[in-house]
Amino acid sequence: MKITVFTPTYNRGYILPELYQSLQAQTFADFEWLVIDDGSNDRTHELFDTWLREQNRFSVRYYRVENGGKHRAINKGVDLAEGELFFIVDSDDRLTPDALESIMKWEEGLTDKSRFCGVAGNRGANEQHVLGTTFEGEYVDATSLERTRLGITGDKAEVFYTEILRNYKFDEIEGEKFITESTVWDRMAYDGLKLRWFNQTIYICDYLEDGLTHNMKRIFSENPQGTALYIKQQIKHYDYDLRGRLSNYNLYYDFVGGRTGLRKAARYLEIHPLTLFTATCLVRLRKLMLQRP
Repeated sequence: MKITVFTPTYNRGYILPELYQSLQAQTFADFEWLVIDDGSNDRTHELFDTWLREQNRFSVRYYRVENGGKHRAINKGVDLAEGELFFIVDSDDRLTPDALESIMKWEEGLTDKSRFCGVAGNRGANEQHVLGTTFEGEYVDATSLERTRLGITGDKAEVFYTEILRNYKFDEIEGEKFITESTVWDRMAYDGLKLRWFNQTIYICDYLEDGLTHNMKRIFSENPQGTALYIKQQIKHYDYDLRGRLSNYNLYYDFVGGRTGLRKAARYLEIHPLTLFTATCLVRLRKLMLQRP
């Protein structure tokens, strides 16, 4: 099987039919839809009871698990996936009719696949729209860490080789239910694995009020150890100088300080509390100086 379309879902029974219909409309049929229900208490399971009995050109596999967060669902999905490629499509989003066909076209065009972890298209509010910014031309080969330099900003539709993802699992921290996907995408990039970014919108998304994006600061604060891991990794991967490190330390404390306090925040960052205190003071001082007439 070529592609696993993977959907982690939590209480999205009201909108999942739109994704299901977009999968039924695909021009490419050699895929499965693998769904991890992360502890939903709505009508999600009733929908799948019905859909599993329907005749589709693709297989549907549905699993219910105890609520543990999207990253744990992805780890489980990667273990269960039967497709060569793994495409995370959130439950409140949908695909263009030729999305999977386009993915296969671009993946098959890779000549030295050992250098790549996958391919990536654009996301947008519709097929003519691009979320964030993109580059000129049809495609560019680059790691996720080179995105900003190349003008590739905003959420994109990344599709990864399943076997590679099995070597880059998300950290699962006891008591926490979120860690940003960038922690894994950037590790692959740091190891030199590229994506072929192609200039086509294949993924249609709307950021709902109950989604991760609209609640990101709260989610970061509720998961301080996972957030610290992300900040430390950013500092390492981008090789920040002293000013950059202090700025990131302050950003972290801005996220979690109200919940953890300074000493615990410093411990999660693996730095001395005085270093974190200095970082917050310097950023505040700089802001005050900028505000002076």
